[in-house]
Amino acid sequence: MSALFSPIKLRGLALKNRIMVAPMCQYSADDGAANDWHFTHINTLALSGAAMFCIEATHVEAIGRITPGCLGLWDDATEAALKPILASVRKHSHTAVAMQLAHAGRKGSSHRPWEGGQLIPLAEGGWQTVAPSAVPHKEGEAAPLALDTAGLARIRDAFVSTAKRAERLGIDALELHGAHGYLLHQFLSPISNKRTDQYGGSLENRMRYPLEVFDAVRAVFPSEKPVGVKVSATDWVEGGWDLPQTIEFARELKKRGVDWIDASSGGVSPLQKIPLSPGYQVPFAQGIKEATSVTTMAVGLITEAKQAEEIVASGKADMVALARGMLYDPRWGWHAAAELGGQVEAPPQYWRSQPSTQKALFGATTFGAR
Repeated sequence: MSALFSPIKLRGLALKNRIMVAPMCQYSADDGAANDWHFTHINTLALSGAAMFCIEATHVEAIGRITPGCLGLWDDATEAALKPILASVRKHSHTAVAMQLAHAGRKGSSHRPWEGGQLIPLAEGGWQTVAPSAVPHKEGEAAPLALDTAGLARIRDAFVSTAKRAERLGIDALELHGAHGYLLHQFLSPISNKRTDQYGGSLENRMRYPLEVFDAVRAVFPSEKPVGVKVSATDWVEGGWDLPQTIEFARELKKRGVDWIDASSGGVSPLQKIPLSPGYQVPFAQGIKEATSVTTMAVGLITEAKQAEEIVASGKADMVALARGMLYDPRWGWHAAAELGGQVEAPPQYWRSQPSTQKALFGATTFGAR
């Protein structure tokens, strides 16, 4: 049997394979609300063959968005916008649907990537960003406001409120975004966190706020449903966040019942130097798994079925998450199953598409005509 197409259980969530469609920002929402683009995008990738699809970074307050087009779930309007999309997914797919909860912190108020991706000044429709410390992401940019006690409580409570809305929508799992230079990562990294209170300085102090947010979300999301965390395992900058600190963070999360660690990297500093190559982040997932025994996901330049199979079969990670590869090939899971001898679910409308050499690809199917 293919390791990639073997089942795995995350709390009460039973997955038929080890593939997740990674959360991918679409920068296409209307004041945080999902629209017809998200309907098409989510419904398409819910039929990819992956056992779990994770909705893109879903922001817990308006100033927590990366761009004006980023998705949110902070009020009744943003909740209502997702409801028909999820209803359609449930009608046609058995894929588990996760959601990534996020706050951009000092990387908010940015133009969409295809508009250059740089900071939008206040005078041009941007907004005042917040962060652990009044340190800009990039030299020459306007500084964020350092969060005070009230601000920390507001954002923590916003994560809780969004988690409750996600549960009302029937979301199967949550992933906290603690990576890519966004707010929770900003607290972890000494590059962005210059605080001198209980939330800054030592590793224990820098981990404190992300752990408080995790605890608060875990407390309100149903106990049978899993909650994972995405991390940047290294900043790729000397003196920044690194794998040994990530392992300590994972150990603390394990004590609190984390269900997976999704191991990415980078994003907190434009000075980063990332040595890109296929599967370049897999050693981070492997290092975290070996040190903590926490369930891990490998992500980043995983594009080939045999590559994904080797990652899982060798024990380097328990699951793989694909992003760009899924955009390029929205049926990646089908094609991987055909190559590896696995099996995936497909809607009956598509049963006739399985190759003549792969009659069991979609399981026991029948199709008649007269």
